[in-house]
Amino acid sequence: MLNYNGSLIQADELRLTNENRAFKYGDGIFETIKIQNKKVVFFEDHYFRLMASMRMLRMKIPMRFTLEFLEEEIQKTIAHYNSPILRVRLNVYRKDGGLYNPATNEVDYLIDVKEVSTTVKETYRIDLYKDFYNYSGLLSTVKTTNRMLNTIAAVFATENDLDNCVLLNEKKGVVEVTNGNIFIVKGTVIKTPALTEGCIKGIARKKVLEIIEKHPDFTIEETNISPFEIQKADEVFITNAIIGVQPVTNYRKKTFKTEIGGKIQKSLQVLMFTS
Repeated sequence: MLNYNGSLIQADELRLTNENRAFKYGDGIFETIKIQNKKVVFFEDHYFRLMASMRMLRMKIPMRFTLEFLEEEIQKTIAHYNSPILRVRLNVYRKDGGLYNPATNEVDYLIDVKEVSTTVKETYRIDLYKDFYNYSGLLSTVKTTNRMLNTIAAVFATENDLDNCVLLNEKKGVVEVTNGNIFIVKGTVIKTPALTEGCIKGIARKKVLEIIEKHPDFTIEETNISPFEIQKADEVFITNAIIGVQPVTNYRKKTFKTEIGGKIQKSLQVLMFTS
């Protein structure tokens, strides 16, 4: 079931034209949102990130695009699903027309739903992806529909029997992984790339930062991270809105512990139920 501009339709009923700007120019943004037992998890955070992204990309925000309206549209779309865990993708893109310069800044929206598993893998292998770079800067923090780097890095991971790849920026600094943010643990210090490194402004990232900031035993740093620091870390874990926290067990020949990542995952699960 899809929700196209407020109308519920079957997937095979969707008709996008050859002038669709998300298709032709990557002129769109999206939010990937977890639904847990019909609850839209951390939706306020997703909503405000969406609004900030639309403003940054000079899209016209419709007056009806309130937090309440979009949550109701999501609930309307998921009403026929019975799975306890759903993955909702809320797509917003400029209406058809124009070349690089759009004919209008008004938008269409599309909500699609998938049933998913959120099982954390016991063994999780990562390595660097070095063929192309994710350039640092604010635009890279926005979830646009142009995810070519993430796509080819994911293909590289599959070709090399990896679960994920670490993306680097033009300064050879760690940015993120193909589908989430990355954290490294060394002693009592937990680091994650700063937004200025070009990483996505992840919702799970934000919540994990809040959890660590309140923890008396750890210090969190948003900073630049070299690939060498991954090799020397005690633990590494990644975050995204659907899985939450996925501990990394292997990076090249290094094997990591997963104790801290596991504890943070439990704290994040509690936050999902109580927020």
